Amino acid sequence: MNMDDLHARLVERLDPDLVWPDIQGLPLIRSADPERWAAYVYDDDAVVTQANDGGSGAINHPSSSSSAPQVMADMIAAARIEPGMRVLEIGTGTGWNAAILTSLVGPTGSVTSLEIDPKVARHARDRLSGAAVRVVEGATPPEGVYDAVIATCSAHRVPDDWTRHLDEEGLLVLPWAPYEAGGPTPVAALAGGRSGSFVRDGSFMRDRGQRVPRQRFPGMDREVERKGTLPYGSQDLLDQDLLTRLVLAAPELMVSVGVRPWTEGTAPIVALSAEDSWAYIWPDGSTTGGGPRDLPRELDRAYSELDGAGRPELSEFTLEVSPDHRTHTVRSGPLGPWQHRLR
Repeated sequence: MNMDDLHARLVERLDPDLVWPDIQGLPLIRSADPERWAAYVYDDDAVVTQANDGGSGAINHPSSSSSAPQVMADMIAAARIEPGMRVLEIGTGTGWNAAILTSLVGPTGSVTSLEIDPKVARHARDRLSGAAVRVVEGATPPEGVYDAVIATCSAHRVPDDWTRHLDEEGLLVLPWAPYEAGGPTPVAALAGGRSGSFVRDGSFMRDRGQRVPRQRFPGMDREVERKGTLPYGSQDLLDQDLLTRLVLAAPELMVSVGVRPWTEGTAPIVALSAEDSWAYIWPDGSTTGGGPRDLPRELDRAYSELDGAGRPELSEFTLEVSPDHRTHTVRSGPLGPWQHRLR
């Protein structure tokens, strides 16, 4: 069976009839618009299968999804799954990832998948009937020892429960969130849950046990106190795919992306914040901001450090978790260490 056929079979078996393709408005129901439903779920991107924890709201905040197929494949490869392994998955979702895992570990292995949302867990359990997957509802993994743990939600603080059950030589593959809220969530593969390399970039929902209130966009209703220029603009940073690496190399800053009025329309900007300071980097390299710190210059120091080292790829960055799980140290060859401490 080729990958396209496998994709189609998993979609038909596991993806729900109700999906959320838009940030606002009603969900998309398969029976109401089968062509649009198929176009959405057969795409190569993530499929949002629940919004607002199953409730309603003016904005459809994703709360459960089926990750993009390539992202799942990269994470499974990073976990080095082999026949006979005992695998723990954090976040069952549709059950897609668990179905792939059980086929890889075979009859001598086992897959346990933990899902915090009762409705999502029931759906996955029903759709995975006949597959050798144990779907467990709750927030705490069942007792046992696992050769690999794969998390499909991001974590700012690597939970003790995710590493406590891991074999000493096992791998924890997780999307790590440098920020308490928002920001990129690059995927790392940590030996023994302690240290390892980043695998790929990513954008994952936060573990529900680590959610915090959404923060207001930096600089809103603030007076501009400082102006400046940089040799690159916001679009340059986005086009060069540098933002995640800059986030890793500038732990004292919070970097985000927004859209603001620009010339005759709108354009993406890079927003910076730290304590009581804020700044925007505009498409032409101009900067505006306020507060006691010159944040664009702080970001530029990180940019210059990476640029001077040939802009190492994300896979050349490593992550080390302290024994108390409160300090996350990032390095890239001789660069760093950059210490991200929990506040």
